[in-house]
Amino acid sequence: MSSVLSGIKIAVIGGDDRELILIAELVKMGATVTVAGFPREMVGHGALVVNSPIEACKEAEVAILPLPGTNPQGVVRAIYAENPMVLTEEVMSLMAEKALIIIGSARSFLKESVARHGFTLVEVGEMDELAILNSIPSAEGALQIAMEETRITIHGSQCCIVGFGRVAITLAHMLKAMGAEVTVVARNRGQLARAYEMGCMRAGYDNLKQIMNYADIVFNTVPSLVLTREILQHARQETVVIDLASQPGGTDFEAANLFGIKAILAPGLPGKVAPVSAGKILAEVIPTLIINELSRTHQYLFSR
Repeated sequence: MSSVLSGIKIAVIGGDDRELILIAELVKMGATVTVAGFPREMVGHGALVVNSPIEACKEAEVAILPLPGTNPQGVVRAIYAENPMVLTEEVMSLMAEKALIIIGSARSFLKESVARHGFTLVEVGEMDELAILNSIPSAEGALQIAMEETRITIHGSQCCIVGFGRVAITLAHMLKAMGAEVTVVARNRGQLARAYEMGCMRAGYDNLKQIMNYADIVFNTVPSLVLTREILQHARQETVVIDLASQPGGTDFEAANLFGIKAILAPGLPGKVAPVSAGKILAEVIPTLIINELSRTHQYLFSR
């Protein structure tokens, strides 16, 4: 058993099956791990399971929150918790000096609290080393939904991808490999150039109405309202919209329902469709991040 994190107190608050694999890796590396948001029987040996974030975070040097983070009221996403896991100011005040907070994307209240306490906040959702790897189960999950919710094959289908970030690029590769006709809608000229290089058709947002006239499947990856009522009214009733953006997505779902269009909000797919693979990604990236950050802020000397 490695002892590279020996003596480091780490709190893991909430999450899903991905965090279980991460917890096991942290224990294996010698960390003192306290977990809130999971039943005792789901957590492997070596980690202490408690009932609340207050108990978990007391004197913790590191707090790990799930990639989906919290809602605006501080409720942490914790699918197995019997009671709400709430990240309060009291919880933050109990943590060790110069604590490290790791989360996918932080709400403003958390950023303000971290600043008040002099903690270090690391938002990992947009880190390439995590986001690119996570794009694989995200794209596979999107394809799974597409195959389940349509009556046609992906091969030969007319697919539109709105936005062209990491998930969209991986999804485009997979769709092209399966024989789909792919149109990428983006504003960034560099992204559109990459789409062209990959053999995709390119379009701007002002072309969305026209694209909706023939698209079989529309994948949105933009976390702001882009598939508006005005755009959706041009879609065929057979069109399926799969929104991969974080909640509330980038689709007017009320309008889609009104027009009889099947629109599915599907954030957080890695933890739903491939939790073991997604958990291994966390277990690969997060411990190294902890080592690097604590070495920088605490002058720890870690042995590898």
